Amino acid sequence: MKVTIYQKPACSTCREVYAALLKAGVDVRAVNYYTEPLPAKKIKSLLKKMDCTAGEILRKRESAYTELGLAEKELSDDELIALMVRHPDLLQRPIVEAGDRAILARPASRIIAFLSGI
Repeated sequence: MKVTIYQKPACSTCREVYAALLKAGVDVRAVNYYTEPLPAKKIKSLLKKMDCTAGEILRKRESAYTELGLAEKELSDDELIALMVRHPDLLQRPIVEAGDRAILARPASRIIAFLSGI
């Protein structure tokens, strides 16, 4: 099965998960979502596959989070997704997708259980 990792290559957790995928012999496609931005439709699809909300994959330690005053706002999933499209730093990483399943592979050790299920 083809596996896609949505990542920021400078991220140490992303590099660790990518290496684990290669070591497992998985057919992996790496997507740097900073150079290949994810459209809202793709983020919604990944959320559905992960069975989570946009708020659950929001990076709250990023400067964009503070600058946009997100701690003081109650936003819908659609509003958060729109912000993630415009500000990729707000999206947790890495996200690994295989068929109809996806996982936020943070911590990196979560990838082992995910791989055993595909």
